[in-house]
Amino acid sequence: MKNKILVIVESPTKAKTISKFLGSEYIVESSYGHVRDLPKSKLGIDVKKGFEPQYIIPKKALAQVAELKKLASKAGEIILATDEDREGEAIAWHISELFKGEKIKPASMKRIAFHEITKLAIEEALETPRELDMNLVDAQQARRILDRLVGYELSPFLWRKIRYGLSAGRVQSVAVRLVVEREREILAFNKEEYWSVEGKFQKNKSVFPAKLQTAFGESLGKMDIQSEDGAKKILAGLSGAKYSVGNVTKRLVERNPAAPFTTSTLQQEAARKLGFSAKQTMVIAQQLYEHGHITYMRTDSLNLSASSTAQAKVVIDEQYGKKYSLPAPRHFTNKSKGAQEAHEAIRPTDLSKKIGGGFDLADRGQKRLYELIWKRTLASQMQSANLEQTAADIETADKQFIFRANGQVVIFDGFIRVYTEGRDENGEEEEGTLPALESGEKIAAKEILPIQHFTEPPARYSDATLIKTLESAGVGRPSTYAPTLSTIQEREYVEKMDKKYAPTEIGFAVTDMLTENFPEIVDINFTSHIEA
Repeated sequence: MKNKILVIVESPTKAKTISKFLGSEYIVESSYGHVRDLPKSKLGIDVKKGFEPQYIIPKKALAQVAELKKLASKAGEIILATDEDREGEAIAWHISELFKGEKIKPASMKRIAFHEITKLAIEEALETPRELDMNLVDAQQARRILDRLVGYELSPFLWRKIRYGLSAGRVQSVAVRLVVEREREILAFNKEEYWSVEGKFQKNKSVFPAKLQTAFGESLGKMDIQSEDGAKKILAGLSGAKYSVGNVTKRLVERNPAAPFTTSTLQQEAARKLGFSAKQTMVIAQQLYEHGHITYMRTDSLNLSASSTAQAKVVIDEQYGKKYSLPAPRHFTNKSKGAQEAHEAIRPTDLSKKIGGGFDLADRGQKRLYELIWKRTLASQMQSANLEQTAADIETADKQFIFRANGQVVIFDGFIRVYTEGRDENGEEEEGTLPALESGEKIAAKEILPIQHFTEPPARYSDATLIKTLESAGVGRPSTYAPTLSTIQEREYVEKMDKKYAPTEIGFAVTDMLTENFPEIVDINFTSHIEA
């Protein structure tokens, strides 16, 4: 061990993967997460001395800290290789602080960072060590202190007023408030009845739908037919009508692919497409990262490295043909509040590794999430899709009644061949294809039906829509969404019904209590401002 190089990371799996890439002169050891934290039994912050935190070594970390100190005292050099985000930087700083009192020379300590666990990335990081980034460390400390102050001061208040064991938190209380306010909107909602008149028309063997847009020469709005009587009056007007094709408009539409994944969009899409909770997504993504299959999974960057876009082009050319690849990489810009774009987006470390293409993963969850990331990354660097959208009017001879039929034809599938983004709620129905329609030609009506509808209340939040709302409001960070959604369920402030969040009685009571007594804590703008 004497004079060997000690590399410290935060997880045993990461240590195992990294040790495969390093020679025998290196020893890779894990800190098993945080080595110092605020005490659980008291506030642990000196509010009179500039909010100075009083850190202790948690009981569960004592044995590992002793082991790290022993290894460090014999090492010729120490390399801190924790994750490159705020939390990782703070862990590296805490380790360096512990070593200060152990006659371990700070000069022998280096900090390296990388966003993927591959041989090349580790070797490059070792060649370019840097100093600890104290701005990142202080940002993490400020967040930790603020969260402790909010939680420690407000939780006992909730215990006295509502129930023992409850907790308040800067981000979790805002998340619960959003769910409560949405539920109140739903409860206050008055549904309204409206009707539509829809037809099925036939040309040769093709049958296609169309919706009535004009009745008795007047344009129809969505809510204009308010009763069955109104619908029947229109049907009477259509009795015995003959139909022909009126105006036909065609336009070419270009659709572009979605950007590669950030933490937030990965959680949203895994919820929509795979039915994963935010927590489940992050646990699996962490496993994929630590085994070296994907880049770092806590990021809000949309950037892809030059080497990965070059590899994407090669893979697209080989697997789908040159007409699907781009002459130059496509770049994306981030519109979300407070995005930190130092890292890369989430992508496979090696795009040539395709599930089913000679590469596989034993764990089903890992396999499905990896495949989602692989497809999204590749699609982001593929040609746009070209569609021809057609709108045709089907009208009566006197033009007093006009139906509208919409359809689309894919001219070139482009990125759609690999991947299309999921939707949050059922919006407009997907447009089908229409037969070739020429203005003036006669069309037969197969059936004309009145259909009853009711207006819908706003939908409850799902994992995807709640994360999207928190992110667009600038509340929380990519790393906090999953634990926040888990906490509000564990505390029984909300419950999931059909994969949607509904507040419990306690959720209503806590939100009302906090809104009344501490409005700034549950104010979205306050939380967002603190984040900035």
